[in-house]
Amino acid sequence: MSVTAHIPVDHYSAVHLAATTARRTALDQGLTGALPDQAAVLASELAGNVAKHALHGSLYIQPLPLRTGVEILAVDRGPGMADLEQCLTDGYTTSSTLGSGLGAVRRIADEFTVRTREGTGTVVSARLGEPGAGPADGTPGVGAVRVPADGETACGDSWGLAVAEDVRTALVVDGLGHGKPAAEAAELAVRAFHRDPGQPLPQLLRTMNRALRRSRGAAVGLLRLSTQGIEQCSVGNVRTLLLGHDGVRRRFGGQPGVVGWNMPEPRVQRVPAEPGTIALLHSDGIDARWTHTLTPFLAGLPAPLLAGALVHEHRRSRDDATVLTLGPARREA
Repeated sequence: MSVTAHIPVDHYSAVHLAATTARRTALDQGLTGALPDQAAVLASELAGNVAKHALHGSLYIQPLPLRTGVEILAVDRGPGMADLEQCLTDGYTTSSTLGSGLGAVRRIADEFTVRTREGTGTVVSARLGEPGAGPADGTPGVGAVRVPADGETACGDSWGLAVAEDVRTALVVDGLGHGKPAAEAAELAVRAFHRDPGQPLPQLLRTMNRALRRSRGAAVGLLRLSTQGIEQCSVGNVRTLLLGHDGVRRRFGGQPGVVGWNMPEPRVQRVPAEPGTIALLHSDGIDARWTHTLTPFLAGLPAPLLAGALVHEHRRSRDDATVLTLGPARREA
């Protein structure tokens, strides 16, 4: 699984780097025709907006989480947009960029989500894929960001997601340490997960435990969501939460141990499904104290934006970091 390209927008030269990275990602994903150039325009417009008007902004460019394509996330810390609807008007722009402002981004992208608040900042997700290659209607909003520790190219964290009718099974894995050995352990866990993700969660963990015997081991978090309720099973320090507009509604604990080394007998926690919640899993590359300063703006973000905002605001730069978010069982508006 490809890592997320993180591009700090601290100078206008980042606009060119963002466009080049988006085009390359689109080509790597097999997008054809004008789509790679359109991905470059999306990244250029978003990076240009951050460079001209925002503070402490970054772009996160990566393959789409559920289909073939590219996603460009733009996150900043202010000042926010006073009149979002005006900024979304096609052709409205206060700077000279390749397109015509956020209106062009919304028009080109086949999935576009934005939230902004004055004094807080703006988060934008623009997604682009091959026509007809998307998931079936009704697939929930999903957000995922996976970045390596500063100075590393390999990421020792990873994630997986399996969707079967109304059942979604999610995985976040954190290989011990970071760098290539940790990445190898994470990859083994993801492969074992995808071989049969419909197994009971304890059996999934046992399968991964066997697969990781010759690796350095990993922390693993599993979550299953269905109309019947929510199941969670984890070993190690992958955090799992249910988040609502009113804040954290549920925290799940993980059992001590290491998958692949000294894994205990897995235990499942079950809770009823709550309408309107976002399920969230993250590695310890995200500072767990983020919930202590949770703002209404962050708590109200839809799943495609929440992952990027958490990584941008609360990542520990010396460690790999992965966030996976699952929105309600319907497509985000």
